[in-house]
Amino acid sequence: MAKNEAAGAAKKGFFRIIFSRTGIILLLILVQLGLFFRIPYYLGDYLRYMYGILIILEVIVIIYIINSEGNPAFKMTWMLAVIAFPIVGTIFYIYAKTQPGTQFIKKRLNKLKIETDPYMQQEEDVVAAIWASKSANANLSYYLSHQLGFPTYRNTEVKYFPLGEYKFKCMVSELQQARKFIFMEYFIVEEGYMWGTILSILKRKASDGVEVRFMYDGMCAISMLPYNYPEQLKKFGIQCHMSNAVRPFLSTIQNNRDHRKICVIDGKVGFTGGVNIGDEYINRKERFGHWKDTAVMLKGDAVQSLTMMFLQMWDVEEGGSENYRRYLTPKSRVLRRELGYVIPYADSPFDNENVGEEVYFHILNHAKKYVHIMTPYLILDNEMITTLTRVAKSGIEVMIIMPHIPDKWYAFAVAKTYYKELIEGGVQIYEYTPGFVHAKVFISDDDTATVGTINLDYRSLYLHFECGCFIYNNAEIDKIERDFQQMLARCRKVTLIEVKERTLLTKIAGQVLRLIAPLM
Repeated sequence: MAKNEAAGAAKKGFFRIIFSRTGIILLLILVQLGLFFRIPYYLGDYLRYMYGILIILEVIVIIYIINSEGNPAFKMTWMLAVIAFPIVGTIFYIYAKTQPGTQFIKKRLNKLKIETDPYMQQEEDVVAAIWASKSANANLSYYLSHQLGFPTYRNTEVKYFPLGEYKFKCMVSELQQARKFIFMEYFIVEEGYMWGTILSILKRKASDGVEVRFMYDGMCAISMLPYNYPEQLKKFGIQCHMSNAVRPFLSTIQNNRDHRKICVIDGKVGFTGGVNIGDEYINRKERFGHWKDTAVMLKGDAVQSLTMMFLQMWDVEEGGSENYRRYLTPKSRVLRRELGYVIPYADSPFDNENVGEEVYFHILNHAKKYVHIMTPYLILDNEMITTLTRVAKSGIEVMIIMPHIPDKWYAFAVAKTYYKELIEGGVQIYEYTPGFVHAKVFISDDDTATVGTINLDYRSLYLHFECGCFIYNNAEIDKIERDFQQMLARCRKVTLIEVKERTLLTKIAGQVLRLIAPLM
């Protein structure tokens, strides 16, 4: 009986999606894809006359790709597409690169960065202190501040959450204490216990006069939330945006999702990390075994950066100007040296800076004893493979904890194609046997860590909007490392023998999919 009810619910959900506005959008996107691949058929009668022109165009596109900025892996994928499918690949590349939407977002973000710069200034006494403490981290601080506008802060308490349910419990408590404003930005929002609990608080706070802004990525409209959900929330006094809505037009914008997870309360408390809003993230619903996720809460000066990151994304599609001063974080007047240094940072696909990857490179390149990593995905470019193996070959302990139960079989198949090279290079890979790891954490040498939303894959490192929090000389780093060690006790180590004994099908699938890894 229960099985029949579940099947009936799934069937109703399927038809609801198919006949909804979301279903229509998906259908139109598929039609558009079909038209692209039908181009050779439509031009069949004219190919004899157009062959020379197409060859010239293909050569021009390949030359342009080779000389363009960007990661070589992306260039190789595009070149493969153009060579394998000369007509479709060439036309699609030109179409993707001439989309006006991406240029609009890039210009708008540049303008918003200029507007928020006065509220993201680096305090010189903090710079002097971090130089005296650890010059390598001072170099990173300089890069993040001067090149990208993300200052280093002191006087910021950090609390680490080793599981999503702990973060959720604390966030609920903090939301209930909001007096002025609540800003929330999440990649995934799914109806259930977690979202129902948060939504009831947001409704109550909005009715009490608290300014509530809520933003989520447009991919949620595919199967998780109705397309008109922002209008539904506005009825309760909640300002709501669906970031980068999925529309029936193929473009590179559809590939740049808002993968950030940010919650700011009154400018005094901020949260970030891997935890989305869905019941599996707090282990109230089981999907892939036990769900291991992490997050951090900030209290103090560094919250101001999270506030400005949120407002920048919120205002991308808004006209007019924002009164940023209303949301500034009250600064502490007393220096608390024991809190160390905190740098909240964001990553955008439109600024030609691979911020997330640079932070990871920094931790790897300046480690003296160890680098311990948690990540759900392992789809790496050549630079990251080289760095991981070089560090391991230098006698530094490099450990990576991966899921044992994956959420995406194809991503796991690609990840396994990197295992052999990494293990032979001295990198130790472990799989978390109880289930799925969604955490994105680097810890090094008992004094440095970063916790955020950035996976070790092309999408997070190059294509998505992301964020993270770099932490140095804070006592909470010890808790992050202890959490890693406790996880390690529940993991199985991946051996070279096991990697070599993978089935032929798994090997072929991984190697073929690796050709398009930059798009996964």
